[in-house]
This record gives sequence, structure tokens and C-alpha cells, in this order.
Amino acid sequence: MRDPYVRVRGAKTHNLKGVDVDIPRDALVVFTGVSGSGKSSLAFGTLYAEAQRRYFESVAPYARRLIHQAGAPEVAEVGGLPPAVALEQRRSAPTSRSSVGTVTTLSNSLRMLFSRAGTYPEGAGRLDSDAFSPNTPAGACPECHGLGRVHTVTEDSLVPDPSLSIRDGAIAAWPGAWQGKNLRDILDTLGYDIDRPWRELPRADRDWILFTDEQPVVTVHPVREAERIQRPYKGTYMSARRYVLHTFADSKSAALRARAERHLVSADCPSCAGRRLRPEALAVTFAGRDIAELAALPLAALAETLRPAREGEEGVAAALARDLTARIEVLTELGLGYLSTDRPTPTLSAGELQRLRLATQLRSGLFGVVYVLDEPSAGLHPADSAALLTVLDRLKAAGNSLFVVEHHMDVVRRADWIVDVGPRAGEHGGQVLYSGPVAGLADVPESATRRFLFPEAAPAPARTPREPSGALRLHGVNRHNLRDLDVDFPLGVFTAVTGVSGSGKSTLVGQVLAETVAAHLDGTEPVGKADGLEAVSRLVRVDQKPIGRTPRSNLATYTGLFDAVRKVFAATDEARARGYTAGRFSFNVVAGRCEVCQGEGFVAVELLFLPGTYTPCTACRGARYNPETLEVTHRGATVADVLDMTVDAAAEFLADVPAARRGLRTLQDVGLGYLRLGQPATELSGGEAQRIKLATELQRAHRGHTLYVLDEPTTGLHPADTEVLLRQLHGLVDAGHSVVVVEHDMAVVAGADHVVDLGPGGGAEGGRIVAAGTPGQVARAAGSATARYLAAALGR
Repeated sequence: MRDPYVRVRGAKTHNLKGVDVDIPRDALVVFTGVSGSGKSSLAFGTLYAEAQRRYFESVAPYARRLIHQAGAPEVAEVGGLPPAVALEQRRSAPTSRSSVGTVTTLSNSLRMLFSRAGTYPEGAGRLDSDAFSPNTPAGACPECHGLGRVHTVTEDSLVPDPSLSIRDGAIAAWPGAWQGKNLRDILDTLGYDIDRPWRELPRADRDWILFTDEQPVVTVHPVREAERIQRPYKGTYMSARRYVLHTFADSKSAALRARAERHLVSADCPSCAGRRLRPEALAVTFAGRDIAELAALPLAALAETLRPAREGEEGVAAALARDLTARIEVLTELGLGYLSTDRPTPTLSAGELQRLRLATQLRSGLFGVVYVLDEPSAGLHPADSAALLTVLDRLKAAGNSLFVVEHHMDVVRRADWIVDVGPRAGEHGGQVLYSGPVAGLADVPESATRRFLFPEAAPAPARTPREPSGALRLHGVNRHNLRDLDVDFPLGVFTAVTGVSGSGKSTLVGQVLAETVAAHLDGTEPVGKADGLEAVSRLVRVDQKPIGRTPRSNLATYTGLFDAVRKVFAATDEARARGYTAGRFSFNVVAGRCEVCQGEGFVAVELLFLPGTYTPCTACRGARYNPETLEVTHRGATVADVLDMTVDAAAEFLADVPAARRGLRTLQDVGLGYLRLGQPATELSGGEAQRIKLATELQRAHRGHTLYVLDEPTTGLHPADTEVLLRQLHGLVDAGHSVVVVEHDMAVVAGADHVVDLGPGGGAEGGRIVAAGTPGQVARAAGSATARYLAAALGR
């Protein structure tokens, strides 16, 4: 008989403490626990990794070498495990070539439709489907290489102040220091007037100086500082356009590239008018439109356009149209009908991207599979969660098992089974506190999830909203689906921006608001009209992007704590006697690090067709430093010992070091006392990375009025962690600063002082302010998708 359970024995991945647990198949199973408790280590690091390892065992060894494999999990035995598919929150690479169509494979079917059933101009030869893709040499517009946009320069972008002379710096795009003076002296030698105001120079001179492709070489006799001897030299001229484009394309310096980018102007490609394809592909039509026009339609409108072909006679066009509309129906069912197939992936929210992947799986028709999902409700408005639960139910009804890491209590309540991991995070977690039907968790007092799943008290009385100290007003906002929007952000209060997925929240806050304030603070060209900017003296954006992409980046180095630690060791008598400076105690410096592992602490072992593995360095045994550096101790501990301490332990050990004490205390305040100082950035969750960034900001001295902008700060956080985070954010407001968050968690919104609700729908149906005011006022707003959920959170 078939065992109906997946049986895990002795799981020790990351912080799991030899976990034994039985999990039912053909069920919706949720894994809960505070951030860092080990639930992802069990669901992804153990179950999915083991399923993937078993699958790769069946693949030819040569093919295995070509596939990125997760490391084998540290587990004694896993029984009854079917094949697994993982849907993680990882964002795809931020490239404009990735789109809704490529993620869902709709683009493939649409290209085939045009290739096989399109209307071709008379005499034109039939094109292969690749010729309709902007991502292939056969289809991409040769001028913009299939991007649809070209970067160029204009006189205005190169010379922002034409009242200045060249000597006074009229050509702002030129480099500073010696090279800029060199170009000025070459122009002087060539006979151009470098002391007349730029606007008074003849048009022909201005065009040659800025745009020529010539590179004349002349002998320059520089005249600069009188006390310095200036020898003649051969100088080569480079126009301002040539310098900017060359620097932007080829410079290895991020700062130089960013400086050059400020002088670039992005515009639609003049050859393809932004449509990304060659003329011969755009000449082919279907239903009277070219492929770029169809790709720009919202999915719901695209399905309507294809309806006549789908309902027509049997043939290639009808078969392809039916396939396309069937795929689109799943997406519209998930509330994504407002997206177009050419919408770039980087502009999607995490919730939209997650639902696109879910829809693709729903169409795959697989059964008998374990789907391991990482917070499918992340980034979803409560109104969108119903569609998500419908899809999960359909996947389960098709004969699949769903293992879901989840913090959203409405999703948890719908589960068949719950695995609660804890009791706390890091080394204080890693145990399964309960595995069974959801109702049984009510009898587990040590569970941090229990009080949120089964609230024992009535909702807390509503807070009295703070009075704003002023307002930041944006006028006539036009970006994506925001159309001529006027919006007020009160200052000195906590503001929550709400709305269904795709309503324009992240565009308004993460792009328009943040860019407008940043431009004001930098003294650069404002991105739009705004009032009240003078009240803000600093902008801080806190997101969930990793704090580093390699194991060399860690908690201590990112926060600056490690600088204080190294100074402590450099100040010891032993270090002074040996002449060791603070640099000696960095694992990135040749003098102090172990050269066998280059300061990594481990050595990568490539096993060709088996998953690669890491083993502790045989020379330093994982300590990262050479023996001489480790001979220096502070209170009996080496610098490697300090890196191995948790934040809580380090706070006691370094209590008398003011430079470290404040930073460690703020990390404890945001609930990260369990993390090790040397914990690699690659092992941190998005929620942990976000709180590290917030702690880094909190430990800085606050001068002036700071605007904090956060995009869905509670994503990836257990409700218990959300409480800790909110204490810090409200503390910032109490200290006189302003906080603006994009948020779906109604408990957070209910505690805000001011709410801006966008909608009423997503895409073209959104982009308008449906309601604005206190949480109580918005909860009563007619036509708001947020109102009834906010009213429930307020206990009304």
C-alpha cells in the first residue's frame, strides 16, 4: 500500500535540530514560524532539495554538469517524497528583455500565430517565429537591438547652463580634474573661444564641440598654475557625446557610469518607433494589427481580439488562438487581465510575478507533484487572496501536494495541515513544535503563531492619529497607469498606501515620490511638480534586496560593526607590539587572511556531475584568518570567535565599546539578536535583510527631517516580527520623522495615521485615488476594495 505521508528523519539543514516529522501528501500543508525559525530550511532546504537531488540522479551524468544543482540536504532519510516543483519569491534578473509573455510562454504562441497564420504583404516570404521576437538577431530592430529605446545626448543634457563659458564649466558632461582641463586646453589650441558664454558661440562651433566624431591630435601649451612648470604635450580631442557614450558603455567605475547617465536622454528608437522589431516582422498582421500592437493590449482585450479566430473553422489559426485564450483565461481568473504580454518583468510586483508562475503551473496539467511555494500571498491585497486560494485548491484537486511557507493567517486557516517551527529564530529555533490539523495548534502554548491564528482578545482600540507637521504635495503625476494625479503625503506621521495589485502603489511611492525627493536633495532636475520639499532634509529607502551577493558580505561588514571590532583588536597590547593595524583583522586583506581559502573559511569542491559542495578550509578550519592573526585575543576571544558570536552574545562581550554598543542594540531592537555577526549575506532572508538595513539607519545620528520610504516592509515577516518592526517605525515618527509604506497587511494599515488608497482595480482600471484620510475614514469609503478589510482590522 502507498504511504500517504512524506516522512522526514534527522533533518539538520541550517538551524534544524535533527528534525523528525511526518507530512501528509495530497493536502495543503503550511509551514509557519517566526522569521529565521527554520521553516524554509525544512520546506526548501530539505524537502525540495532532496526531491531535486533524486531527480538529477536519473539524469545522464553529462547533462547534470550543465544544470545548476542545489546542494544535497543534511538529512538522514526522507521517505514517500514525490517529484517537486519550487515556486520561490526570488525575483528574476532585472532585464527589460524579460516580460509577462516570456514568463508565461504566451509570447511563443503569439509569435507562432503570426508566423503560421499571419497576413503577409504581397510577395513577402514566410518568416520563422524567431523573426517575431525582439530577443533574437533575426527579429530585433538593428538600431536599438530589440530594446525599443535608444540612449542619446542633446545640447541641453550636455550643457545645462548656457550662460557659462567653457572655461567656467558650461559643458557639465565633461570629466572633472585634469581630463576636463585637458579638453578645454585642446579647444583653446584649436582656436575656439573658451571665454565667451556658451549661448553666444556660433551654432557650427557648438555642434562640433559637442557632437563631432573627429579626434584631432594637437600640441597643447597649457597655462595653469603660475608656480608649476607646464610642459607641452600631445592632446587628443574627444567630443562631449563621445565621452559620455564611451564612459556609460565601457567604464568599470559605477560612479563614472552614474555620472555619465545623468547626461543621457532616453527616447523611442527612431527606426522601429519603440516597437523593437525589424520592419519585415512589423509588416505582418493578424486581425488587422501587427504583433507589437497585440502584445501591448491588456490580456483580457487580447483574448477578445482572438475570439473570432478561435471560433472560426478548424485550422492553424483556430488551434493557436484557442491555446492562447485558454492560457489567458487562467491569468484573468487570477486577476491579471490588466497586464500586457510586453510588460517588462522588473516592473511587476512580487505578487504579480508569483501569480504568473502559478498560472503557468496550473496549465501544465501535472499531477502527483509536490509544489513547494514561498509565501504565495506575499504582495497580495486581501481582495486578491481569494483568487490565489482558488488556484491552490485547483492544484490540490488535480492530485498534487502543496507545501506552503506562509505568514498570512487567512491562508493558514484554509490549510489541511500545519507544521509550526520554532520556538524562536536562529539557534533558538529549528524544532517542530507541532505537526497536525490546524485546530490542534491552539494547544501549543510555546508557539509564536498560536495567538495570531486564534486571537483570544478583541481588537485593540483604534489609535488616535497623529497631527501632521506639514505636507508634501505631488501635482499632475503621470507614470505607468497613474494619470494626472494630485496627492498629499502628510509629514510627521505614519502613512500607508494601499490598493489591489497593479493599482499603482509602488509606482507612486517607490518611483515618483522617492525620485522627486531625491532630485530635490541632490539639486538635480525635478521629476515632477511638488510643494513642501524644503521640509525634508534626508531620504531613506529601505527594501528587501540582499545586503550582498557573496558570502564575503555579512551582517558585521554591512552595518559597519566590523570596523569597531577590528579597532578593538588593533588596540590590544599584543597587536601594538606586532605592529598590527585594524586592516590586519579583515578577512579580505592579504596580511591577515588565510591564503588557502582566501579568507572565505571554506573551499568549494567541484564534483562535476554531482552537486558541488563546500568543505571547511583544512588550513584555518573555517576561521578565515592565518595563525599569526589568531594569536591576538581580546578577553580570550580571537577576531574569528567574535564573528561567530550572535548579536545577543556580542552585545554582552562588547558592552564597553561605544562604537559597537549602539549598533548591536538597534539590531536587537529590530528582533535580530539571533543572527551571527559573520553570517553570510547569502544566508539571510529578504525580511532579515530589510531589518538589517533599517537597523543600520537607526544607529545613525538623526539630523533634520528624514523621510523613510518602505515598499511592503512586512513581506516575509511573521506577525510577531511585524509587531517588532512597527515599534521601530512608529518610534521614528515619534522622533519627528515621516514614514511612508506601501502595505497590504491590514493590521499595519489600521495602525497608520493616514491612508492613501489607490484603485479601484489594477492596470488601466487603477491609478486613481479612491480614498484618503484616517484609517477610520478610508474604512467607510464607498468603491474602495480596501475598505471592508480595513474595517474588519479596526474591529468594525
